[in-house]
Amino acid sequence: MAHVPGKDTVLCISLAGRPGSFGVRFHNHLYEQLGLDFYYKAMTTQDLPAAVSGIRALGIRGCGVSMPYKEACMALVDEIDPSAAAIDSINTIVNDGGRLKAYNTDYLAVRQLLELHRVDPNTAFALRGSGGMAKAVASALRDAGFTQGTIVARNEQAGRQLADSCGYRWQADLGDLCPPMLVNVTPIGMAGGVEAEHLAFSLEAIAAAQLVFDVVAMPARTPFIIEAERQGRAVITGLEVIALQALEQFVLYTGVRPTPEQVKLAVAFARLG
Repeated sequence: MAHVPGKDTVLCISLAGRPGSFGVRFHNHLYEQLGLDFYYKAMTTQDLPAAVSGIRALGIRGCGVSMPYKEACMALVDEIDPSAAAIDSINTIVNDGGRLKAYNTDYLAVRQLLELHRVDPNTAFALRGSGGMAKAVASALRDAGFTQGTIVARNEQAGRQLADSCGYRWQADLGDLCPPMLVNVTPIGMAGGVEAEHLAFSLEAIAAAQLVFDVVAMPARTPFIIEAERQGRAVITGLEVIALQALEQFVLYTGVRPTPEQVKLAVAFARLG
């Protein structure tokens, strides 16, 4: 029987410009499996300061923060964890008795994945993108000791700013550069497709790479990942990122760390939504 929220149920929410279902299904599945009296709901808002004040006033335990609110929330919380301070962007708020502390579990997830996949920090890379998530990934690479990086972004101002903040180079396009690691932090590939324009990097660049990392989570196997696997390259997928960042949010909200098998089942359930 599905969990029915009651007067003592602890509420967690997410705020996004375009709310999705992955987090809702992931968190609520784990709450039910672990017998926790929690409930998670996705929301959006036209008044961010009021919404964050509501988290405090209503005793909402936790809040996931997605675009376009990640940077605007920074000034609305009481404390900022180093994971968020490192990139001036948050994706998680935890309410401890009315005191709001902000984290960035995207950053934490990327750091963990680099360790799990045993990626050598001496590996040179090209990262395509310059938005908020690109900032999280580039900062995680920087703090993990990666020094040979190139930010590839057509938006020169944003691209240069990100590159300068992390000590990397900037280029408007990849050109003849063929580094051993390619990282996509743009929406390219979200629509699927098999043509070259649906690939975050060229076929030649993929052929020259040893590892490709695509932050796009839906679909889990983007054209970029499919082509890399076809060419026998090692891959890190966006599904791994979204699962790890959601897991770290869950732990921050509940104080409970599920088993790897429980997380695997929750990810499978969340993907059905």
